[in-house]
Amino acid sequence: MVNLQEQYRDPVALQVVVDQINSMKSKWILLLCLLMCATILSAQELYKAPGPSTKTKWISPENPSGNKGAAGTSNKGAKGSAFFTVKAGEQLVMMDVKGSGIIRRMWLSGTIPRSEEQRRMVRIDMYWDGSKKPAVSAPIGDFFGLGLGLSVPYKNALFSNPEGRSFNFTIPMPYRTGAKIVITNESSAHALVWYDINYTEEKVPDDALYFHAYWNREMHTALGKDHVILPQVNGKGRFLGTNIGVIGDSAYRNTWFGEGEVKVYLDGDKQLPTLAGTGTEDYIGTGWGQGEYQDQYQGSLVSDSKNDVYAFYRYHVPDPVYFQQDCKVTIQQLGNSSVKNLRDMIARGVQLKPVWVFKQGSNRDIFNLQGSPPSQILLLDRPDIKGINDPMFDKDDFGANFYRSDDVSSVAYFYLNKPFSNLPEMKDKQLRIEGMKEKVWTRKK
Repeated sequence: MVNLQEQYRDPVALQVVVDQINSMKSKWILLLCLLMCATILSAQELYKAPGPSTKTKWISPENPSGNKGAAGTSNKGAKGSAFFTVKAGEQLVMMDVKGSGIIRRMWLSGTIPRSEEQRRMVRIDMYWDGSKKPAVSAPIGDFFGLGLGLSVPYKNALFSNPEGRSFNFTIPMPYRTGAKIVITNESSAHALVWYDINYTEEKVPDDALYFHAYWNREMHTALGKDHVILPQVNGKGRFLGTNIGVIGDSAYRNTWFGEGEVKVYLDGDKQLPTLAGTGTEDYIGTGWGQGEYQDQYQGSLVSDSKNDVYAFYRYHVPDPVYFQQDCKVTIQQLGNSSVKNLRDMIARGVQLKPVWVFKQGSNRDIFNLQGSPPSQILLLDRPDIKGINDPMFDKDDFGANFYRSDDVSSVAYFYLNKPFSNLPEMKDKQLRIEGMKEKVWTRKK
């Protein structure tokens, strides 16, 4: 207070400062109280007593039905049935239960997490409440959070692969009258499958939504047309997020792939979305390029700029994306390079379309801008400019964004108020595997 009295001779000014300090103290105390309350409430969940009808169940090869008192019956309980063999071309019904409940966790190991082909060619389907159409249908590796048939150790809020040889999810998946999970081995080799599915039998809240997942791949995205992460899905729900794999076309080698914006069309949006990001790496929480990192809700698990192979994710857990009637999610295919390089590529017949030009200012040090600032030239809004061949771009101080065509695949995760959706079923199995060995699995790093 002595220092404040010396600094503020005016008693009125001094009182204002003291009041501000006291106000700040009150706000910090309030914040700490809120954090303590949140911690206490979270802890309470761990020791909260179950409802009278709530039962814990595990399904595994040691108890495929999950029935009470029916686990560990083979080999007199001495680990007689730890895994199943799923022959090439065959299916395994991993779970098929009746009644209401919530799947809490699933773990899977064996040959699938360790085989590129099986990660892409074993399909996982999930059905709720007796529906004939799966709510989840995806290549199993892509479903568990990393696409392109790749595997690295990772962990986030929804998925994990602790040492690169097992899959886990901890996503709550409610059902009201039944749940069924099936894997289909469409690879060329038999699969050995260790797994357990942890769930609770309980009454599901009236407002509980059904979990869904949709997989899509475009081997050559159309120039100027966004890749569709989630086609328009009808109903009420929540977009939970996506993981995306990109295999850059070699024609664009040594350019940057990730300028495309993610766009979310909500509740009747047609031409323009309600939500739009500012770039690919921006959407997953980084900037100025995209290396390899992991976070709870966003990350980049594979970033191979030499071969233009990328795999990344974003999960909208703390920042929910709700919709009341419909939702559609896309990502643009935009890259960046110098104007000079783009001119050379066009001259070689590379398919691309420049859309935006960045003109440097008085100096090239973007972190210490002085004098004239940089400027942006929006080519699609400037019919008076003759594209990047306009003489105004003859100097070497211009960079440009351009539409490009790449091999893009994605899984969209969402909740919906129906056990099935209006979305198309997963495409032909050949699409999952075509070109993967040459472009990704045997690439030189």
